[in-house]
Amino acid sequence: MDVLADVLSATRIGNTILCGAGFEAPWGIRFDAEPRTHFHFVSRGLCWLRLNEQAPPIQLFQGDVALVPFGGGHIISDSPDTSPLRLAEALASQACSLQHGGQSHSESNSTALICGGYYFEYEGKHPLLSLLPDLIHIPAAQTEGTESLQTVLRLINCEISHKEVGTTTVASRLVDILFVYILRAWLAREPELPAGWLTALKDPQVGKALALMHEQPGNHWTVEKLAKEALVSRAMFAKRFTQLVGEPPLSYLTRWRMDTAARMLRESEHVIWAIARDVGYETEASFSKAFRKARGLPPGQYRSKHRARQGESQS
Repeated sequence: MDVLADVLSATRIGNTILCGAGFEAPWGIRFDAEPRTHFHFVSRGLCWLRLNEQAPPIQLFQGDVALVPFGGGHIISDSPDTSPLRLAEALASQACSLQHGGQSHSESNSTALICGGYYFEYEGKHPLLSLLPDLIHIPAAQTEGTESLQTVLRLINCEISHKEVGTTTVASRLVDILFVYILRAWLAREPELPAGWLTALKDPQVGKALALMHEQPGNHWTVEKLAKEALVSRAMFAKRFTQLVGEPPLSYLTRWRMDTAARMLRESEHVIWAIARDVGYETEASFSKAFRKARGLPPGQYRSKHRARQGESQS
């Protein structure tokens, strides 16, 4: 069981391509802080990325990929000195069109970007996103050396550049895959990770327990059962799990059950009592109480809210 992909799948509620275009200098776009993870792929030329006005700018070259995990505000532009437009203003003024900026049309002076975002739903700290740095920069040399990542980037660029029947659906799937590949590329070059959820996945005992909870959230797990599966004593397991994951085993299990239930409410037509059973609750009432505590809404209202939001996005 790929626990990392499982968590991303359960907590992601959508993605979007914000901009796929060419720019002529001078140009700049400001992405305000919001609950969205942003990515930027430079398909031609070069540009600069600044996390804020005080942070040193980082130059991105053709083939580079940048990921801003926390939805933090940042600026991407042709030069560190260019005054940017806010994204909404840029879109309203058609700044994301092929001839944005100055009047020079030379190929050498232009930049082509694909920018997008991921939406995640999570109460408190996300087990993965909260562990990532403020910026993940994958240089072209690394993307070109990773065949799977290079293939996805090439396909996204092709879909955006040559829109055909089903482009929206295909691009959405590719963008989801891109997120996992960016994380893989980052993890591959990080020889040592700080203590936390990612480290826990690699721990023989705690990693096995996490995999079991993710595979079988409806099982009536106890600390004793999990420790037995991990082949360690109850006390040692509980202590190590809490140290690495940041919370006790059963607290993590409850949150994972709520994440799983939320995904089922968003994406399936299963009745609520069946979802309650699948995530380990004997009655719909006990499940509804736990879900409302975790999400602030009872299951039925949560489902209706997200169905309404999906309808608005499709209209």
